[in-house]
Amino acid sequence: MKAVVCERYGPPEVLRLTETATPQPRDNELLIRIHATTVTFADRRIRAMDAPPGFGVLMRLAFGVSRPRQPVLGSELAGVVDAVGSAVHAFRPGDRVFAFADARLGCHAEYRCLPDNALVARMPANLDFAHAAALSFGGTTALSFLRRAKVRRGEQVLINGASGGVGTAAIQLARHLGAEVTAVCSAANADLVSSLGAARVIDYAREDFTQLGECWDVIMDTVGTAPYSRASPVLRPGGRLLAVLAGLQDMLTTPLRARLHGRRVIAGPAFGTTEDLRHLAQLAEAGVFLPVIDREFPLERIVEAHRHVDTGRKRGNVIIHVTDSLSQG
Repeated sequence: MKAVVCERYGPPEVLRLTETATPQPRDNELLIRIHATTVTFADRRIRAMDAPPGFGVLMRLAFGVSRPRQPVLGSELAGVVDAVGSAVHAFRPGDRVFAFADARLGCHAEYRCLPDNALVARMPANLDFAHAAALSFGGTTALSFLRRAKVRRGEQVLINGASGGVGTAAIQLARHLGAEVTAVCSAANADLVSSLGAARVIDYAREDFTQLGECWDVIMDTVGTAPYSRASPVLRPGGRLLAVLAGLQDMLTTPLRARLHGRRVIAGPAFGTTEDLRHLAQLAEAGVFLPVIDREFPLERIVEAHRHVDTGRKRGNVIIHVTDSLSQG
Protein backbone atom coordinates (compact mmCIF):
# COMPACT_ATOMS: atom_id res chain seq x y z
CA MET A 1 0.00 0.00 0.00
CA LYS A 2 0.98 3.64 -0.36
CA ALA A 3 1.84 5.54 2.81
CA VAL A 4 3.50 8.84 3.65
CA VAL A 5 6.28 8.44 6.18
CA CYS A 6 8.01 10.96 8.42
CA GLU A 7 11.31 9.41 9.44
CA ARG A 8 12.85 12.52 11.00
CA TYR A 9 11.61 15.79 12.42
CA GLY A 10 11.76 18.87 10.24
CA PRO A 11 10.05 20.88 7.47
CA PRO A 12 7.37 19.45 5.16
CA GLU A 13 10.06 18.10 2.84
CA VAL A 14 10.93 15.35 5.35
CA LEU A 15 7.71 13.58 4.31
CA ARG A 16 8.11 10.80 1.77
CA LEU A 17 5.57 8.75 -0.18
CA THR A 18 6.51 5.07 -0.14
CA GLU A 19 5.17 1.55 -0.61
CA THR A 20 4.77 -0.61 2.45
CA ALA A 21 2.99 -3.81 3.40
CA THR A 22 -0.77 -3.68 3.82
CA PRO A 23 -1.60 -4.45 7.46
CA GLN A 24 -3.67 -7.51 8.34
CA PRO A 25 -6.36 -7.23 11.02
CA ARG A 26 -5.99 -9.14 14.26
CA ASP A 27 -8.99 -10.92 15.78
CA ASN A 28 -10.29 -7.72 17.42
CA GLU A 29 -9.44 -5.32 14.58
CA LEU A 30 -11.02 -3.96 11.46
CA LEU A 31 -9.05 -3.08 8.34
CA ILE A 32 -10.22 0.19 6.82
CA ARG A 33 -9.47 1.26 3.28
CA ILE A 34 -8.96 4.98 3.68
CA HIS A 35 -10.65 7.29 1.20
CA ALA A 36 -9.87 10.59 2.95
CA THR A 37 -7.75 11.84 5.80
CA THR A 38 -6.64 15.26 7.07
CA VAL A 39 -3.55 17.27 7.91
CA THR A 40 -4.23 18.93 11.24
CA PHE A 41 -2.16 21.43 13.17
CA ALA A 42 -1.30 18.54 15.50
CA ASP A 43 0.23 16.66 12.55
CA ARG A 44 2.28 19.74 11.79
CA ARG A 45 3.46 20.01 15.40
CA ILE A 46 4.58 16.37 15.48
CA ARG A 47 6.32 16.57 12.09
CA ALA A 48 8.22 19.71 13.10
CA MET A 49 8.54 18.71 16.79
CA ASP A 50 7.15 22.13 17.60
CA ALA A 51 5.87 21.72 21.13
CA PRO A 52 3.97 24.32 23.17
CA PRO A 53 6.16 26.03 25.80
CA GLY A 54 7.28 23.55 28.46
CA PHE A 55 6.15 20.46 26.55
CA GLY A 56 9.30 19.77 24.50
CA VAL A 57 10.60 16.85 26.56
CA LEU A 58 7.14 15.38 27.14
CA MET A 59 6.32 15.55 23.46
CA ARG A 60 9.52 13.76 22.47
CA LEU A 61 8.86 11.07 25.07
CA ALA A 62 5.36 10.61 23.69
CA PHE A 63 6.15 10.62 19.95
CA GLY A 64 9.84 9.72 19.70
CA VAL A 65 13.00 11.24 21.13
CA SER A 66 15.19 11.56 18.04
CA ARG A 67 12.66 10.66 15.32
CA PRO A 68 8.94 9.83 15.12
CA ARG A 69 8.16 6.50 16.76
CA GLN A 70 5.12 6.21 14.46
CA PRO A 71 6.43 7.35 11.05
CA VAL A 72 2.96 7.53 9.45
CA LEU A 73 1.17 10.62 10.74
CA GLY A 74 -2.52 11.46 10.48
CA SER A 75 -5.20 11.05 13.16
CA GLU A 76 -8.45 11.21 11.17
CA LEU A 77 -9.89 9.04 8.43
CA ALA A 78 -13.00 8.16 6.52
CA GLY A 79 -13.27 5.04 4.42
CA VAL A 80 -14.74 1.61 3.95
CA VAL A 81 -14.22 -1.47 6.11
CA ASP A 82 -12.24 -3.91 3.98
CA ALA A 83 -11.99 -6.84 6.41
CA VAL A 84 -12.67 -7.66 10.05
CA GLY A 85 -11.11 -10.01 12.57
CA SER A 86 -12.97 -13.04 13.88
CA ALA A 87 -13.93 -11.32 17.15
CA VAL A 88 -15.38 -8.18 15.52
CA HIS A 89 -19.18 -8.13 15.41
CA ALA A 90 -20.09 -4.41 15.36
CA PHE A 91 -18.74 -3.84 11.83
CA ARG A 92 -18.59 -5.80 8.62
CA PRO A 93 -16.88 -5.38 5.24
CA GLY A 94 -18.49 -2.64 3.18
CA ASP A 95 -19.43 -0.40 6.13
CA ARG A 96 -18.64 3.27 5.52
CA VAL A 97 -16.92 4.56 8.64
CA PHE A 98 -14.98 7.48 10.03
CA ALA A 99 -12.46 7.22 12.83
CA PHE A 100 -10.18 9.17 15.12
CA ALA A 101 -6.87 7.39 15.72
CA ASP A 102 -5.67 10.27 17.93
CA ALA A 103 -2.09 9.62 19.18
CA ARG A 104 -2.04 6.23 17.43
CA LEU A 105 -1.77 8.20 14.17
CA GLY A 106 -1.16 6.11 11.02
CA CYS A 107 -3.93 7.56 8.81
CA HIS A 108 -1.78 9.01 6.01
CA ALA A 109 -1.93 5.70 4.17
CA GLU A 110 -4.22 3.61 2.02
CA TYR A 111 -5.13 1.23 4.86
CA ARG A 112 -5.33 1.39 8.65
CA CYS A 113 -6.11 -1.33 11.18
CA LEU A 114 -7.91 -0.20 14.33
CA PRO A 115 -9.30 -2.16 17.28
CA ASP A 116 -13.08 -2.51 17.30
CA ASN A 117 -13.17 -0.55 20.58
CA ALA A 118 -11.26 2.40 19.09
CA LEU A 119 -12.99 5.64 18.11
CA VAL A 120 -14.76 4.33 15.00
CA ALA A 121 -18.32 5.07 13.93
CA ARG A 122 -20.50 4.77 10.85
CA MET A 123 -20.43 7.75 8.52
CA PRO A 124 -23.38 10.13 8.40
CA ALA A 125 -25.45 9.20 5.36
CA ASN A 126 -25.44 12.75 4.00
CA LEU A 127 -21.67 13.36 4.09
CA ASP A 128 -18.99 12.49 1.56
CA PHE A 129 -15.69 11.01 2.67
CA ALA A 130 -13.93 14.39 2.76
CA HIS A 131 -16.36 15.95 5.25
CA ALA A 132 -16.61 12.75 7.28
CA ALA A 133 -12.82 12.58 7.63
CA ALA A 134 -12.84 16.07 9.17
CA LEU A 135 -15.52 15.38 11.79
CA SER A 136 -13.30 14.00 14.51
CA PHE A 137 -10.36 16.20 15.51
CA GLY A 138 -12.07 19.59 15.59
CA GLY A 139 -15.40 18.12 16.64
CA THR A 140 -14.21 16.09 19.62
CA THR A 141 -11.88 18.86 20.79
CA ALA A 142 -14.58 21.53 20.71
CA LEU A 143 -17.15 19.19 22.23
CA SER A 144 -14.84 18.21 25.07
CA PHE A 145 -14.04 21.78 26.09
CA LEU A 146 -17.60 23.09 25.74
CA ARG A 147 -18.92 20.22 27.85
CA ARG A 148 -16.29 20.71 30.55
CA ALA A 149 -17.26 24.38 30.63
CA LYS A 150 -20.95 23.44 30.91
CA VAL A 151 -21.92 26.08 28.39
CA ARG A 152 -25.56 27.04 28.88
CA ARG A 153 -28.23 28.56 26.70
CA GLY A 154 -28.02 32.34 26.58
CA GLU A 155 -24.36 32.57 27.61
CA GLN A 156 -21.95 34.69 25.62
CA VAL A 157 -19.00 32.78 24.21
CA LEU A 158 -15.95 34.31 22.53
CA ILE A 159 -13.83 32.05 20.32
CA ASN A 160 -10.29 33.28 19.70
CA GLY A 161 -8.96 31.69 16.52
CA ALA A 162 -12.44 31.01 15.21
CA SER A 163 -11.60 30.12 11.62
CA GLY A 164 -9.43 27.02 12.22
CA GLY A 165 -10.49 23.40 12.48
CA VAL A 166 -11.38 23.58 16.17
CA GLY A 167 -12.76 27.11 15.97
CA THR A 168 -15.18 26.43 13.12
CA ALA A 169 -16.44 23.34 14.96
CA ALA A 170 -16.77 25.27 18.23
CA ILE A 171 -18.88 28.01 16.64
CA GLN A 172 -21.43 25.48 15.39
CA LEU A 173 -21.50 23.40 18.56
CA ALA A 174 -21.74 26.42 20.87
CA ARG A 175 -24.63 27.77 18.79
CA HIS A 176 -26.31 24.36 19.06
CA LEU A 177 -26.02 24.65 22.85
CA GLY A 178 -27.83 27.99 22.66
CA ALA A 179 -24.87 30.31 23.24
CA GLU A 180 -24.31 33.63 21.50
CA VAL A 181 -20.94 33.47 19.76
CA THR A 182 -18.38 36.21 19.15
CA ALA A 183 -15.68 35.12 16.71
CA VAL A 184 -12.14 36.54 16.69
CA CYS A 185 -10.33 36.02 13.38
CA SER A 186 -9.01 37.92 10.39
CA ALA A 187 -11.29 40.11 8.29
CA ALA A 188 -10.80 37.69 5.39
CA ASN A 189 -12.64 35.01 7.37
CA ALA A 190 -15.48 37.17 8.67
CA ASP A 191 -18.05 35.90 6.15
CA LEU A 192 -17.11 32.30 6.87
CA VAL A 193 -17.54 32.47 10.65
CA SER A 194 -20.73 34.50 10.29
CA SER A 195 -22.17 31.82 8.02
CA LEU A 196 -21.46 29.25 10.74
CA GLY A 197 -23.48 31.15 13.31
CA ALA A 198 -21.22 33.78 14.88
CA ALA A 199 -23.37 36.74 15.91
CA ARG A 200 -20.40 39.09 15.84
CA VAL A 201 -16.90 39.08 14.34
CA ILE A 202 -13.87 40.90 15.74
CA ASP A 203 -10.95 41.43 13.36
CA TYR A 204 -7.91 40.82 15.56
CA ALA A 205 -5.74 42.98 13.29
CA ARG A 206 -7.88 46.06 13.98
CA GLU A 207 -9.36 45.48 17.45
CA ASP A 208 -8.16 43.88 20.68
CA PHE A 209 -11.14 42.11 22.25
CA THR A 210 -9.66 42.69 25.71
CA GLN A 211 -9.82 46.48 25.21
CA LEU A 212 -13.46 46.86 24.16
CA GLY A 213 -14.94 47.26 27.63
CA GLU A 214 -17.02 44.09 27.25
CA CYS A 215 -17.08 40.77 29.08
CA TRP A 216 -17.93 37.17 28.17
CA ASP A 217 -19.07 34.11 30.10
CA VAL A 218 -16.73 31.79 28.22
CA ILE A 219 -13.56 32.50 26.22
CA MET A 220 -12.18 29.66 24.11
CA ASP A 221 -8.58 30.21 23.03
CA THR A 222 -7.70 27.83 20.20
CA VAL A 223 -4.44 29.53 19.16
CA GLY A 224 -2.64 30.28 22.43
CA THR A 225 -2.76 34.08 22.22
CA ALA A 226 -5.26 34.67 25.02
CA PRO A 227 -3.74 33.26 28.24
CA TYR A 228 -5.46 33.89 31.54
CA SER A 229 -3.32 36.95 32.24
CA ARG A 230 -4.78 38.58 29.13
CA ALA A 231 -8.30 37.17 29.19
CA SER A 232 -9.17 37.44 32.89
CA PRO A 233 -10.22 41.14 32.83
CA VAL A 234 -12.92 40.35 30.27
CA LEU A 235 -14.23 37.17 31.92
CA ARG A 236 -17.41 37.64 33.90
CA PRO A 237 -17.56 36.37 37.50
CA GLY A 238 -17.92 32.60 37.19
CA GLY A 239 -16.48 32.81 33.70
CA ARG A 240 -14.42 30.06 32.10
CA LEU A 241 -11.30 30.26 29.95
CA LEU A 242 -10.97 27.24 27.67
CA ALA A 243 -7.24 27.03 26.99
CA VAL A 244 -7.24 24.65 24.02
CA LEU A 245 -3.62 25.59 23.30
CA ALA A 246 -1.55 26.51 26.34
CA GLY A 247 1.97 26.21 27.68
CA LEU A 248 2.82 23.92 30.57
CA GLN A 249 3.32 26.73 33.08
CA ASP A 250 -0.08 28.24 32.31
CA MET A 251 -1.72 24.83 32.64
CA LEU A 252 -0.13 24.23 36.05
CA THR A 253 -0.46 27.66 37.66
CA THR A 254 -3.41 29.54 36.22
CA PRO A 255 -6.29 27.22 37.28
CA LEU A 256 -5.62 27.97 40.96
CA ARG A 257 -5.18 31.70 40.31
CA ALA A 258 -8.45 31.76 38.41
CA ARG A 259 -10.36 29.98 41.19
CA LEU A 260 -9.12 32.54 43.69
CA HIS A 261 -10.91 35.15 41.57
CA GLY A 262 -14.10 33.17 41.07
CA ARG A 263 -13.26 32.00 37.55
CA ARG A 264 -12.07 28.76 35.97
CA VAL A 265 -9.34 27.79 33.53
CA ILE A 266 -10.04 24.56 31.67
CA ALA A 267 -6.92 23.19 29.98
CA GLY A 268 -5.22 19.93 29.15
CA PRO A 269 -5.92 17.36 26.44
CA ALA A 270 -9.36 16.88 24.99
CA PHE A 271 -10.82 13.41 25.40
CA GLY A 272 -13.22 11.91 22.91
CA THR A 273 -15.27 8.72 22.98
CA THR A 274 -16.98 6.56 20.41
CA GLU A 275 -20.26 7.97 21.68
CA ASP A 276 -18.92 11.47 20.89
CA LEU A 277 -18.27 10.37 17.29
CA ARG A 278 -21.82 9.01 17.05
CA HIS A 279 -23.14 12.28 18.48
CA LEU A 280 -21.17 14.33 15.94
CA ALA A 281 -22.48 12.07 13.17
CA GLN A 282 -26.05 12.67 14.35
CA LEU A 283 -25.47 16.43 14.41
CA ALA A 284 -24.05 16.23 10.90
CA GLU A 285 -27.06 14.28 9.66
CA ALA A 286 -29.34 16.89 11.25
CA GLY A 287 -27.48 19.71 9.50
CA VAL A 288 -26.26 21.18 12.80
CA PHE A 289 -22.55 20.56 12.27
CA LEU A 290 -20.64 20.47 8.99
CA PRO A 291 -16.83 20.53 8.98
CA VAL A 292 -15.36 23.38 6.97
CA ILE A 293 -12.99 22.34 4.19
CA ASP A 294 -10.26 24.75 3.16
CA ARG A 295 -8.15 22.88 0.60
CA GLU A 296 -7.91 19.34 -0.75
CA PHE A 297 -4.82 17.52 -2.00
CA PRO A 298 -4.10 14.03 -3.30
CA LEU A 299 -1.87 11.88 -1.11
CA GLU A 300 1.02 12.47 -3.52
CA ARG A 301 0.93 16.21 -2.71
CA ILE A 302 0.85 15.95 1.06
CA VAL A 303 4.02 18.05 1.32
CA GLU A 304 2.06 20.97 -0.16
CA ALA A 305 -0.71 20.36 2.35
CA HIS A 306 1.77 20.58 5.23
CA ARG A 307 3.24 23.76 3.78
CA HIS A 308 -0.22 25.30 3.78
CA VAL A 309 -0.85 24.26 7.39
CA ASP A 310 2.57 25.71 8.30
CA THR A 311 1.35 29.16 7.24
CA GLY A 312 -1.11 29.18 10.15
CA ARG A 313 -3.80 30.48 7.81
CA LYS A 314 -5.88 27.43 7.04
CA ARG A 315 -9.65 27.87 7.21
CA GLY A 316 -11.21 24.84 8.81
CA ASN A 317 -9.71 21.59 7.58
CA VAL A 318 -7.16 20.44 5.01
CA ILE A 319 -8.21 17.21 3.30
CA ILE A 320 -6.02 14.52 1.77
CA HIS A 321 -7.58 12.37 -0.97
CA VAL A 322 -6.26 8.85 -0.63
CA THR A 323 -8.37 7.17 -3.33
CA ASP A 324 -9.77 8.44 -6.61
CA SER A 325 -13.30 7.52 -5.58
CA LEU A 326 -13.32 10.06 -2.73
CA SER A 327 -15.18 12.79 -4.58
CA GLN A 328 -17.99 10.38 -5.36
CA GLY A 329 -18.69 9.93 -1.64
